[in-house]
Amino acid sequence: MAEINDRRHNDDRVMCLRIFADASGETHMEEFEIAFQPRKIFEDNPPLRLSDNFPTSWCNICHVPSGMGEVDWHNPPQRLLVLWLSGEVEFETSDGDVRRLPAGSAVLAEDTSGKGHISRHPPEGQLVVHVALADHQSFARSASDVGTTRHFAAT
Repeated sequence: MAEINDRRHNDDRVMCLRIFADASGETHMEEFEIAFQPRKIFEDNPPLRLSDNFPTSWCNICHVPSGMGEVDWHNPPQRLLVLWLSGEVEFETSDGDVRRLPAGSAVLAEDTSGKGHISRHPPEGQLVVHVALADHQSFARSASDVGTTRHFAAT
């Protein structure tokens, strides 16, 4: 089992795992940052740290049932931002990469074609939020890529 990565957010950003397929259908994973900016929302309170708004078409709350375990190779029905509210989750892509994430993690599932990915869920089940991104431009790559970490912002 992969080592869990629990340093997913701070005051400046949240890390998101991106699962995607390349032109030959192989699936891969990479980390990217979603930046936070201070925004005054509530009078007489300090500003919150918010990301840009991302256009969405729908969202739902999903309970992954107890005993689901491993879900073999599959593709999401469309581009989804998935927020894992409870339980750890593990993903495996066709290139052999395996990543394990704690509750509170964000995953951008873009591998709507290609070989897909495997997901592994805890025996007690999980609570997940699926957010369907309205269009492919919802996350735009910035020119300031640093190493293998990519920085994304809404357009």
